[in-house]
Amino acid sequence: MTAPPQATSRRAISASPRLAIVLFSLAMGGFAIGTTEFASMSLLPFFAADLGIDEPTAGHAISAYALGVVLGAPLIAVLGARFPRRTQLLALMLVFAMGNALTALAPGFGLMIAARFLSGLPHGAYFGIAALVAASLVPSDRRSQAIGQVMLGLTCATIIGVPLANLIGQAVGWRASFVLVSVLALLTVLLSALFVPRDQAGKSDPLRELGALRRGRVWITLAIGAIGFGGMFAVYTYLATTLIEVTKISTAVIPFFLAVFGIGATLGNLFVPRFADRALMPTAGIILLFAAIALLLFPLAAGNPWLLAADVFAIGASVSLGAILQTRLMDVAGDAQALAAALNHSAFNTANALGPPVEVTSSGDAAPLAPSLAPDRRSRADSARDPVA
Repeated sequence: MTAPPQATSRRAISASPRLAIVLFSLAMGGFAIGTTEFASMSLLPFFAADLGIDEPTAGHAISAYALGVVLGAPLIAVLGARFPRRTQLLALMLVFAMGNALTALAPGFGLMIAARFLSGLPHGAYFGIAALVAASLVPSDRRSQAIGQVMLGLTCATIIGVPLANLIGQAVGWRASFVLVSVLALLTVLLSALFVPRDQAGKSDPLRELGALRRGRVWITLAIGAIGFGGMFAVYTYLATTLIEVTKISTAVIPFFLAVFGIGATLGNLFVPRFADRALMPTAGIILLFAAIALLLFPLAAGNPWLLAADVFAIGASVSLGAILQTRLMDVAGDAQALAAALNHSAFNTANALGPPVEVTSSGDAAPLAPSLAPDRRSRADSARDPVA
């Protein structure tokens, strides 16, 4: 029996060096997105102090970005259904670059909120379309691995991009970090224009895309992501605050912990999808149980930097759930592939929007950190080291 032409084409592309270049180009967009999404959390104490607001209020900037993702992913997926995927990728990255540039230029917190919302709008749709492009280039039994390789851009951002942005934010100012993200987004536009295939794949009917919302298994999968990632975002958003207030370390060490989280996330995305391609939902269940245990251990480990580093690594590894759920949505969405793929990131950022308020409500003591990091005052950590203070 002769293999179908589409399957033969997929095998040829998946075996060619061009596949690696395409996946790298798509992953670069994930690197830019991951840098801004997670760096904004690690910089929260610093832009809160600079803008003269407390940390719970500053956390609304995180939620504004997440809300942009939640609303933008399905809206753009439906409105962009008639356009080729490559065209959508280029347009989305241009909007993303503009949103982060406006964040860097925002004179006050209100305009920063608006800029963060704009920055979040392309996030989910970009990842959804990038995942579909990656999956279309490989045989069906390698989809999770291909999607995981695209998601490596996001996880590598937590190793390199986020610590770098945090260091730049501390040395030069938090605004410079968002300028860096804009440059990364423009680099993604260039790479995608050069290497992502020029084809008409992705042209669809908006009404057909909306058909995904009638499928119960789509909603169940989205609920798993929205609930499953909530704890991770609740912890990560206030990781810098925990390190300063509870673990009592210098702010200079914060990038190390951010990189540890990223290493865990990257290794998770490298290895877990290999198991998911054999047993998709059982792998998802194991990852959720693993994440629950790691999150339960977080408050117990917070007082010891070495135990906390090990726990942060484990929490980072649970990010691999995202690639698994992305593949599951492709299986259950039928013809509505673009909307379903984008909705995965709406669910992910529903957790992002809910996580910071949950943490503030439960801890209630994050606010005092902002004044202690104001430029004209010494940090609480410095005061602790100075017996005269």
